[in-house]
Parts: sequence; structure tokens; C-alpha cells
Amino acid sequence: MAKFQSFQQMMDKQLTVPSQLLTNYVSLGIQEQELVVLLQLHRFRWEGNAFPTPEQLAGNVTMSSQECSQILRRLIQKHFLTIEQEKNERQIINETYSLEPLWEKLFEEKTVRQDTNYDENIFPLFEKEFGRPLSPFEIETVSIWLDEDEQSPALIKAALREAVLMGKLNFKYIDRILREWSKKGVRTVEQAREHGKQFRQGSQMKKTSSEGKRDVSLYYNWLEEE
Repeated sequence: MAKFQSFQQMMDKQLTVPSQLLTNYVSLGIQEQELVVLLQLHRFRWEGNAFPTPEQLAGNVTMSSQECSQILRRLIQKHFLTIEQEKNERQIINETYSLEPLWEKLFEEKTVRQDTNYDENIFPLFEKEFGRPLSPFEIETVSIWLDEDEQSPALIKAALREAVLMGKLNFKYIDRILREWSKKGVRTVEQAREHGKQFRQGSQMKKTSSEGKRDVSLYYNWLEEE
């Protein structure tokens, strides 16, 4: 009996995993490997590490660090995971993984989003243009544009292609384009095309004749893409 009580005391100090997660993960659209990574993130946070690296995750599962990184990106794309910034005791800002979106879906009995086609289309487009997989932070940035800023996928694609055309392929530049469009009341691709036309007409007046030879027809080509 003493041995049982000892084990019971040990179990009382163990990590708590919601039974709803184990019974409902399939209906939420979570795969087994994704579930394992979610559980590991939950454990790491419980132990005081709120932002484990893919290498740290891989050290506790049968997946490689690259596979863990891919799963982290997928979980963010599916809106089960977010990246947040928190201040520690020294007022230093640290990035952390938050499972709040998962718990909301689990305990508030929200239905899984059905309008995920834009996610499936827009993230591969970014990875194609950047020539590499996006980092979790970059995926979270795109998700913020979509969910919090309520930017349309078409405008985000337009801003991406504009950055490609201008040779300034970075998220800060794309974010600046989207903010400028939002400030100017640009809501459609047609409006973005007109805004871009006006911008280029103003810019070309300041360029030298050699710089003015750049073919800007590409701008209109990609804006007309669906």
C-alpha cells in the first residue's frame, strides 16, 4: 500500500493533459504527429520553456528537427498555435508559443475553420517566392495580416509580388505595403493596381533616364492574376 501511495503522489505531480484533446483531436483535424508536438509544447511550457527549438522537440520524439519545424509551421497555419511576445522579470521581451487557440477550439466547442483554402494557397506561394520554408514567426505574421488586420488573400499576394518586383523581398517591406494600402483605403486588387500606377508615375519623375528603362509591365501582369 505504501508503494501505491508513493506512485500516487508521483502521479499527482504530473502534467495534466485534457481528455478532450485525446478524444477530439481527429475531429479538429489534428494528425498524430501534430498531436505529439502539441503535447511536447504543453510539457515544455509546464517545465518553464515556452519557446522550445525544433532541435529540443526532436530530442523527445522520433521525428527530426526539420520535421518538427514543418509541423510547427503547419500548426500555426491551422490556427492551433501562435507566437506571442512576453516580458520576463528583467523586462526583456521573449517569444513564446501559445496553445490558447487550441484550448479555445477544444473547450468552447468551436468548429474548425472551413475557409482554409486561402491558407493552403498563400503560404506555399510565400515559400516559393522566398525559396525556403517560412519560419514560425513569418507564418504568424501572415496569419495576423489575415485574421487581425483582415487583409484579403488577394491583396497579400499583390503585396508579395510587388516586393518581388521591387527586389525588396522581406516581410517588413510587405507589411509596409499593406499598411500603406490600408491607409489609402485600398481594398481590392483593382485599387492596388491604380495606386501602384500613380506611385510609379511619381517615382519615375525622380529617376534618371537609365533607371527609367525598367519594364514596369510586370506590375500590371501579376496584379491581374487571380
